[in-house]
Amino acid sequence: MRFAQRLALKYVRTKFKLLSSISKRKAAEKAFVLFCTPQHRNVKPLPPVFEKADVLSFPFEHYTVTGYRWNAASSKKVLILHGFESSVVNFERFVKPLVDKGYQVLAFDAPAHGRSSGKTINVVTYKKLVEHIIREYGPIQSFISHSFGGLTLSLVLDEMPHGPDMKVVFIAPAVETTTAMENFFKLIKLDRDARHEFGNLITEIGGHPPSWYSVSRAARKIRAQVLFLQDSHDHMTPLRDVTPIMDMKLPNFRFVITEGLGHRRIYRDTANVKTIIDFL
Repeated sequence: MRFAQRLALKYVRTKFKLLSSISKRKAAEKAFVLFCTPQHRNVKPLPPVFEKADVLSFPFEHYTVTGYRWNAASSKKVLILHGFESSVVNFERFVKPLVDKGYQVLAFDAPAHGRSSGKTINVVTYKKLVEHIIREYGPIQSFISHSFGGLTLSLVLDEMPHGPDMKVVFIAPAVETTTAMENFFKLIKLDRDARHEFGNLITEIGGHPPSWYSVSRAARKIRAQVLFLQDSHDHMTPLRDVTPIMDMKLPNFRFVITEGLGHRRIYRDTANVKTIIDFL
């Protein structure tokens, strides 16, 4: 960690310590905003394959969402869902193979990401956006998701009627929201009572406790054919969160466990890209 980053983190920790001493609720509210705020926005130049895409844009809640579509004439569709602090531009290597396979490819930057507007995002908003995209651009038969996008997709499938003809790819999904919360709490050193208020706030916003926002919980309701890729050295979405799903022995789930690719290189790996394309 660079000196400037350490200094900024020290400031944040001091801020929350002082705020928590005044009001646990206010500390939780401010912490939740920070939790939902990407610290990096990927706006790198669009890869050449994006020059061949139809650019799509539409209003959603108080955001403007930007996305891309290739091979619009095809009725066989796949939707790509990126993770937190990412963008659909990171999935450029999937586009041509999917088009060559006859897919119409759809990919949208979530609010507060890439070329979509906004400063914050939470899973409730992302879920509503995916449901909107399915209504407006569907039906969609296949999905590729990474990290935060994987958690979001699992919550969509939990409530959306679907069957074994659908194909779903989870790449290092954010399996347990509680894990992300604990990592965040440790980073900013939020005290126990403020953490409790943070959980209460999530329940008030979405109508469910933090433990509900879980791929493990949703997995038993997923009827699609699932390809699940996970790296054993992923510290952001750890393998220990995936193990309970593997132990369920769900017949429609196929797991690929890699070594040493971590959280992001896993979807850039050439062998994994081929495995995903072959699955779809």
